[in-house]
Amino acid sequence: MRFHFALTLQALWTGVCQAAMQHYPAAAWGHYDVCKSQVYSDEGLTWDYMACQPEAADMTQYLKVTLDPPNITCGDPPETYCALENPYMCNNECDATTEELAHPPGLMFDTEGRNPTTFWQSTSWKKYPKPLLVNITLSWNKTIELTEDIVLTFESGRPEQMVLEKSLDYGKTWQPYQFYATDCLDAFTMEPKTVQDLTQHTLLDIICTEDYSRGYVWKNDKTVRFEIKDRFALFAGPRLHNMASLYGQLDTTKKLRDFFTITDLRIRLLRPATGATMVDENNLSRYFYAISDIKVQGRCKCNLHANSCVYDKEKLSCECEHNTTGPDCGRCKRNYQGRAWSAGSYLPIPKGTANICIPSNIGPVKCNCNPYGSVNDRCNGTGFCICKEGTTGPKCQECLPGYLWDNGCKSRVCDNELLRCQNGGTCISNVRCNCPTGYTGLLCEKRRCESELGGCGGPDSGQAHLTPPSTSRLLLLLLLGSVLLRGVSCWPAVL
Repeated sequence: MRFHFALTLQALWTGVCQAAMQHYPAAAWGHYDVCKSQVYSDEGLTWDYMACQPEAADMTQYLKVTLDPPNITCGDPPETYCALENPYMCNNECDATTEELAHPPGLMFDTEGRNPTTFWQSTSWKKYPKPLLVNITLSWNKTIELTEDIVLTFESGRPEQMVLEKSLDYGKTWQPYQFYATDCLDAFTMEPKTVQDLTQHTLLDIICTEDYSRGYVWKNDKTVRFEIKDRFALFAGPRLHNMASLYGQLDTTKKLRDFFTITDLRIRLLRPATGATMVDENNLSRYFYAISDIKVQGRCKCNLHANSCVYDKEKLSCECEHNTTGPDCGRCKRNYQGRAWSAGSYLPIPKGTANICIPSNIGPVKCNCNPYGSVNDRCNGTGFCICKEGTTGPKCQECLPGYLWDNGCKSRVCDNELLRCQNGGTCISNVRCNCPTGYTGLLCEKRRCESELGGCGGPDSGQAHLTPPSTSRLLLLLLLGSVLLRGVSCWPAVL
C-alpha cells in the first residue's frame, strides 16, 4: 500500500515538473525584449547592446482588407439565403442598408464571442456553373513575422477549393503558401499531404492538404489553418523546447526566415462548400462564403534592432535602437555608418548579437562631453563620452567614489573618518592635510627631519646625538657589575 502511494506521489510530482518544464522555453530563451542596458567598462559607463524584437500581437488590428471583385459582399441588392444542410430553411437575409442584416468585411476581424455570431458573407452562387471566385487581401504596409498558426473560421461550410498566398513586396508579386481541396489531385494536380509529412529538408515545400476541406460535418469543423508552430517544431521539437536550434536556423537560412515573413496575405476562395458531389442548380442560394474570424498572430519585423512597434497614421513602424533607422530598422542612421548595416542575430542565446551601427570616421560626433571630465568631446562606439580617471556619467560630469569634483574629478586625500591626518594635522577641504611643525607627507605621516641632510640625527635636527661608549667607560661598567654580583652572593652570610 505504501509502495503504491509512493508511486502515485512520484507520478504526480513528475507530472507537475513536466507541466512546469513546458514554460521553460520562454523563460530560458527569453523574448529578446531588451535592446540595451548600462554597464561599467574600462571606458566608464557604457551600453551593453542585445538583439531585441517586439512582442507578438494580434496583427489583424492593423491591417487593411480588400475584396476582389469589390461588389462580392452580399446585401446589394438584398438577398435571402438557404442553409447548406437544409435547402428548405431559407430564412437568412442579407441587406447592406440595414445594420442588423448587413455582413461587411470588417466583421471578419471584430470581437469574437458575440451572440449571434457576426460574419462577412459573399453573394450566392447565382452564376453557376461560372466559378464563384473571391480574393480577400490583407495588407499591413509593413513587414510582419508570423509567430502562430493562421486560422480562418467559416460559417457556411469550409470551401472545397482554396489557396492561401503571401507577398513579401507589398502585393507586387505573390507566392502560394498552401493549397486546400477536397480532392488535391483533381483540383491542383498535387498529391495530398499534411504538415506531418514535412521534414527539416522539405519544410519550405508548398503542399496541398485535404484535412480542412473534406467531410460534411460543417457545424463542428469550421476552421482552416496554416500551421506555423508545427513547422517550427521540426527544428525546436514538439513542445518548442529547443528554440536554440530554431533560432540558429533562422539566423543562418535566409529562405527559412523569409518563409515566415510577409507584407500581405491573400485568401483565394475558388469553390464554396456544396455538401455533396452534385450542385443543386434549383437552389443556388445555399452556396456562398461566410467568414466569422481571421486570426493572424505575429510581430513587426525590425531586424532585431527594436523592441517596440508603433501604429501611427494607419501605419506600423519600428522604434529603432542600435543607431539604426527605417520602417524595419534596415539601415544605419546618419553619422553612424562606420561599418555596413547588418541585422541582429539571435545567437548566442540568450542575448544574441546586436550588430550596432557605429559612428562614421568622417569627423567627430559631438556629444557635449564635459570638458573637464572627458578626454575629448567625441563619443566612443557606444555613444558615450570617454572619461578621465575618476570620472563617470554619460557626459563625464560625475565622480566615482573616492574622488571629488574640482574642475574635474580629483582623488580624495583626507577626511575625518578613514583618511585622517596624522600627528595632529588637520584636513583642509578633503584635498590636503595642514601639518604641524616637524611633520610632512600626504597625511603628515613623516617627520620633516627625515628629508634633511644627516637625517634625524644631524646637528641641526633638534634630536639628541648618540655616540658609541668609550673603552674606559666599558671597563668601569664591568667593574661595577662584578662588585654588585659579589655583594648579592654575600647577603646570606651577613644575616
